[in-house]
Amino acid sequence: MLNDVTTHDYLKKYFGFDTFKGNQERVIKNVLEGKDTFVLMPTGGGKSLCYQLPAVMKQGTAIVISPLIALMKNQVDAMRNFSITDDVAHFLNSTLSKTETAKVKEDILTGKTKLLYVAPESLTKQENIDFLKSINISFYAIDEAHCISEWGHDFRPEYRKIRPAFDEIGLAPIIALTATATPKVQHDIQKTIGVLDATVFKSSFNRPNLYYEIRAKQDVAKEIIRYIKNNSGKSGIIYCLSRKKVEEIAELLTVNGIKALPYHAGLDAATRTANQDRFLMEDVDIIVATIAFGMGIDKPDVRFVLHYDIPKSLEGYYQETGRAGRDGGEGNCIAFYSYKDILKLEKFMHGKPIAEQEIGKQLLSETVSYVESSACRRKSLLLYFGEEYLHDNCEACDNCLHPKIQIEGSEDVVLVIETLLAIKEKFKTDHVVNILTGKIASAVKAYKHHKIEFFGAGEEKNEKHWNMVIRRALIAKLLAKDIENYGLLKVTGKGLDFIAKPTSFMLTEDHDYTETDDDDSSFGAKTTAVDEELFSILKDLRKKIAKQKDVPPFVIFQDPSLEDMAIQYPITMDELQNITGVGTGKAQRYGKEFIEIINKYVEEKEIIRPLDMVVKSVINKSGVKVYIIQSIDMKRQLEDIAHARGIEMSELLSEIEAIVNSGTSINLDYYIDNIIDEERQQEIYSYFREEAESDSIEDAIKELGNEYEEEEIRLMRIKFLSEMGN
Repeated sequence: MLNDVTTHDYLKKYFGFDTFKGNQERVIKNVLEGKDTFVLMPTGGGKSLCYQLPAVMKQGTAIVISPLIALMKNQVDAMRNFSITDDVAHFLNSTLSKTETAKVKEDILTGKTKLLYVAPESLTKQENIDFLKSINISFYAIDEAHCISEWGHDFRPEYRKIRPAFDEIGLAPIIALTATATPKVQHDIQKTIGVLDATVFKSSFNRPNLYYEIRAKQDVAKEIIRYIKNNSGKSGIIYCLSRKKVEEIAELLTVNGIKALPYHAGLDAATRTANQDRFLMEDVDIIVATIAFGMGIDKPDVRFVLHYDIPKSLEGYYQETGRAGRDGGEGNCIAFYSYKDILKLEKFMHGKPIAEQEIGKQLLSETVSYVESSACRRKSLLLYFGEEYLHDNCEACDNCLHPKIQIEGSEDVVLVIETLLAIKEKFKTDHVVNILTGKIASAVKAYKHHKIEFFGAGEEKNEKHWNMVIRRALIAKLLAKDIENYGLLKVTGKGLDFIAKPTSFMLTEDHDYTETDDDDSSFGAKTTAVDEELFSILKDLRKKIAKQKDVPPFVIFQDPSLEDMAIQYPITMDELQNITGVGTGKAQRYGKEFIEIINKYVEEKEIIRPLDMVVKSVINKSGVKVYIIQSIDMKRQLEDIAHARGIEMSELLSEIEAIVNSGTSINLDYYIDNIIDEERQQEIYSYFREEAESDSIEDAIKELGNEYEEEEIRLMRIKFLSEMGN
């Protein structure tokens, strides 16, 4: 047996550390003694060292099961940096050529390699099983072991085949490691890999340096840009639900002067690796990634993790937020929430096996509970992982820093507990809530629970309230969830004592995040009231310029554009181009006087301008506008253009109007001359030139008469605005 001095010598020699952290030393001793080991250690706790150090100390090669190619590369690079030779660690996966694979196998057979990283898919290939049978294996390490469990946040079916592969290759001690596992997941992992008797080392899941906050999903792209600009130079990760949104946000950040790159499974391996390396080397500050694709980025100084979309489980949320502040420094975790995201995630489950759908819905409900709860975020998170947080206020989450008004809730808690006892503690939260609110759901009727005395006993309060009461009772350990039958509510001994002798129990109502439109394609959305004084000044300026140019005022800028200017106070040409209905053309033609007068007004009034004016919009990725302009330049018929894009004629005209209103000149004479006779053209054109007080189509029809079609008026308005304004 290697003694303690030797262990510390190796720690210093290979890794440069003088002391172990947390449970590391105890875990390493257990592995060196050849015992099965289960390690629960939060991100940043030093899990990797728990198998890396024993691997370099023991005879043979340690086989490390890792889920991601990027993560393997990271770990191998790190291990090689600690060693004087590169052959100390290798990975074996599909990215290697035949020559490279042969070199890896040669280094292993000659005893040079102490750690071999393989994906579960590679492990179970027969040729690799046959090879591994021939080598001396010191132990097996299963990293990211939560992937084994169907209840884990990143379940990988291939992980279920690991134990049979071990049996075929040859038995050796096993160490399983994960940063996130509820009691249910932990049991499932140990059972699946056959280490129910393993020594379990569980570190606290509390990350005291992390700050947790949930925000309503409103103007979220602006909020993100504002946050990053206020934290300039700091490293951050942004998580999105879809690859498309990852690309959009990464591009949006880039055009706003922020160094950002995307990272998702749709990118080729070389691009993913290059983007990851640039983030690690600090060539870029921000990585935008999909929730579905784990990153495996080992960067200690990530200062913030922003969730554009809410993850599908609290385990996923915990692991992703855990990438912030791994060095113990600042780590801000801000998630933007709309219930629409939850509905999207539920839709993704359709078509999956029923059992998988049930698990997914349960995990989602836990996420919603956490997000909407006004209880301490830290306390809620730790409870989810079976750990109790003893303080009433963590002073590092939005709920603790901005507490809501409390109400007495002991009677409600008693009612919940009594209802649970009446239904024999065999049902989940939603069933109990349906009983209390008097909702005859199918399960309530099937079990005849609409006939018990507690049915409708809490109908004066809504579902949201009763969900909150149950959550608070769980946090207070008056109730518990059955680990084996996930989600079934049980009354604890503490809960029985409470109904025997109720005491004061204070409750706070949950957050009510207003449903918002989370489409951030329009950055001209009005978020504050119009400055009426400035609006009036801008209208006078518009009128003066219109007289000089001898055009109607609406040709210069329409009212919505002036209103947006009186909200956003643009003082540069770039900012003016970001205003509703103002493009490059109009900004260059008319903008100079407007930004000068706004700048003077801002200085005189000492106005603090909205920070989100720095947001620049991204050209429509679909290329619709570019396609329309090019097609019109080629004199294609509008009907053909509309058909090619799969849109109605009215929608096409709206797109053309938007193009013209932003300052781009469009020549539709070839089309108009074919469908509107010259006399009618002149009459409509003259109306807009000499009589119109606005560009309203309704006003035009009233003045011109019903014999004029809306479509021809719109076409002539496009011609007029394009010729006179652009």
